[in-house]
Amino acid sequence: MSSYISVIISQKPVMTVLLYIATTEGDMMDEIIRGFADITSVPDFKETVDKACLETADSLDVLQMNIGRRCNLACKHCHVLSSPARTEEMSKEVMHAALTYAKEQNISTIDITGGAPEMNPNLRYLVEEAVKFAKKVIVRTNLVILLEEGYTDLPEFFAKNAVEVVCSLPYYRALETNKVRGDQTFERSITVLKLLNELGYGKEERLVLNLVYNPAGAFFPPDQAAMEKEYKERLGADFGITFNSLYTLYNNPLGRFGAFLAKTKNLEGYLKKLYEAFNPAAAESIMCRFQLSVDYDGKIYDCDFNLAAGLPCLQPEKTIFDLLGKPYKKRTILVDKHCYACTAGAGSS
Repeated sequence: MSSYISVIISQKPVMTVLLYIATTEGDMMDEIIRGFADITSVPDFKETVDKACLETADSLDVLQMNIGRRCNLACKHCHVLSSPARTEEMSKEVMHAALTYAKEQNISTIDITGGAPEMNPNLRYLVEEAVKFAKKVIVRTNLVILLEEGYTDLPEFFAKNAVEVVCSLPYYRALETNKVRGDQTFERSITVLKLLNELGYGKEERLVLNLVYNPAGAFFPPDQAAMEKEYKERLGADFGITFNSLYTLYNNPLGRFGAFLAKTKNLEGYLKKLYEAFNPAAAESIMCRFQLSVDYDGKIYDCDFNLAAGLPCLQPEKTIFDLLGKPYKKRTILVDKHCYACTAGAGSS
């Protein structure tokens, strides 16, 4: 399915086919979540983790905002099933409510994601309002969108507002990256990384540039420190690129990657590997304990993975609007077996 998507994006009639695929992919997501209950060889996550880790912290540090599903790519590992066919996007009204909540709760970090968040026409408004009070504003980018018409001014805009840029780069070579993201995506990513370096990203203290590594299959990432060293050596030697940090993530068994696992009958085996790699220390710092995730329509979730899975917060308040003007209350986190991806090894939170 994922390979097919990568091919058809450049063909016509594209949108009709992609819309069909987006619908069928959504059905597959529901099947994956329902299928977790049938995998009895892997215990329920709540039976493995310390009970204290199933509650949020005394205060929140991060408000993550998924401002749309539309993307210029359709990557094989995408857990939210983004593609050019998706049309959902966060309105200014929802953005304003989310920022109001962040100010009320003294949240220090606004983490903006998608889709390709750049494709939301209100991104500039969101960033400009967020930097007025947040200590850190993050935009997660696939890099190649920044070469497309209508978005080429964004690197300078990000630099002007000292936005932290977090970039997905599946590998430091073209072959592996293009397999995951499509033809020429590696070469175009390198072009953008060079541009960001020219603006001071990865060099000046105020302009942070971080990369993200995802495995290209049903295997675990290497040691993060070792992989960061390797990335810095290869990207530096081959292209003269510098960056701050590399995050190595375990692929979450949701979205297109989850569908691939289910189709190849590897879902149970992958979940077992995640469970066997469970790290109690990683569970203590799992991201859902310290953040709230807001979807494009204002609905709230414990994290971006629960958002992708359609698993809402357990509290009575279901939208960001419901939280406005109310004191913060700790909440019980809704978990399922996909949560093992954030507690394996060094963790992915």
